[in-house]
Amino acid sequence: MGDPNTTGARSVFTEAELRAPRADATRNRDQLLAVATRVFVSAEAEPSMRAIAREAGVGIATLYRHFPTRESLVDAVYRDQVVRLTTGARELLGRLPPAAAMRRWMDLFGDWIATKNGMLDTLLAMIESGEIAHAQTRSELLAAITTILDAGRAAGDLRSDVTADDIAASLIGIFTVAPRRHHEAKAGRLLDLLMDGLRPPTRPA
Repeated sequence: MGDPNTTGARSVFTEAELRAPRADATRNRDQLLAVATRVFVSAEAEPSMRAIAREAGVGIATLYRHFPTRESLVDAVYRDQVVRLTTGARELLGRLPPAAAMRRWMDLFGDWIATKNGMLDTLLAMIESGEIAHAQTRSELLAAITTILDAGRAAGDLRSDVTADDIAASLIGIFTVAPRRHHEAKAGRLLDLLMDGLRPPTRPA
């Protein structure tokens, strides 16, 4: 008959041993995701999986162990960026006035657009096949914009006659004519001009 304390200690130790590899795997996956995002942003054309592995400093087998296909990697990067946008709205409002939060959120939107450009062919194919629900993503992004707009209206920082659709259309237009990778300064200036238009008009004294 074994010592219960010894048995208990062994059980706890085994559980800790099991948790450690899972934590390492999650951390490694997150690091690969960050590198892949950076490569997609900077690429002129869709990079190969081997190029992403090389940039991450790992073997191709390691990358495929976490992301078995190009589609699984693109899906993970895409969803990670969407989550940053949807959760970012409330996080920004927690530390910035609504108008400043909106301007910073526009930068996050620009990062998302830039990332999409490096995986566009695969992304479009996945949307076409239904693997990525584009309509749901659009709804989530419009909801994030609305969250900031509502806070801005309540604070008097943002106009009450502007809709989330208006802002989304404006942002797509800006990043179409001024892609962030090659026109960072121009994109920033256009975003600042858009923000000027979103602020309530100053009433004469």
